[in-house]
Amino acid sequence: MHRSTPAGPRRAPQRALLPLSAFAFLAVLTACSPEAAGGQAQEPEEAVSGAAGPEAGAEAAGAEIATVTGGDIDVFAEPGGEVIETLESPNSFGVDRTFLVERTKGEWLEVLLPVRPNGSTGWVRSDEVELSTTLWGLRIDLGEFTFAVNNGEEEVRSGVIGTGESETPTPPGRYYFTELLRPPDPDGVYGAYAFGLSGFSETLETFAGGPGQLAVHGTDDEGALGREVSHGCIRVANDDITWMAENLPIGTPVEIDA
Repeated sequence: MHRSTPAGPRRAPQRALLPLSAFAFLAVLTACSPEAAGGQAQEPEEAVSGAAGPEAGAEAAGAEIATVTGGDIDVFAEPGGEVIETLESPNSFGVDRTFLVERTKGEWLEVLLPVRPNGSTGWVRSDEVELSTTLWGLRIDLGEFTFAVNNGEEEVRSGVIGTGESETPTPPGRYYFTELLRPPDPDGVYGAYAFGLSGFSETLETFAGGPGQLAVHGTDDEGALGREVSHGCIRVANDDITWMAENLPIGTPVEIDA
């Protein structure tokens, strides 16, 4: 697989040194691994905000990310319509609440929501968020057991993945990164880093006390790659997830293809 880094300087991840409970860590990775089913959760050292994206207002084509500026935000069924969700910010991991913007209508933004069912959208007021853009994107091919990271139209990194088992498959769809966690043991179940996704298992309503949220996380077990191995999460090699943590911001769009 091709592995390279785009030319030019990159900005280091901004790290939020926030201790998390073992339950909180398990909750974000509840659809990840058979090992987690036994309840032997690892306690993470910190939540990490991920690589810094372009500055707000940057003139660049790409995905638009909305970061909540207040303590919570109302989500509407349509512009000026009924409130369907009120989401707190920061989220339960201490990371500023973010959305992936799907389209704009005047002073309103239609955003992809980190709620069930997968693919849910709603509308938020543009004056309650800070907007930025990113050229980064991650594409997962479940059938080929591969990932590819693009920067604009250029593929800059690719590799092999592990996916959900047949009874707990990884659901295809459009998602985005919602938080980045760093486990204390890079040789453990979750590898060096774990990105929470905005999606959830479609076969597990709950798992080990959590909501069945999906993730992309590392592993140092080469036998876990190139096959169906998890409860729904995507596994990548530790060097791949470390590279992603150093380059991809929270809000990066993730396309999972069947």
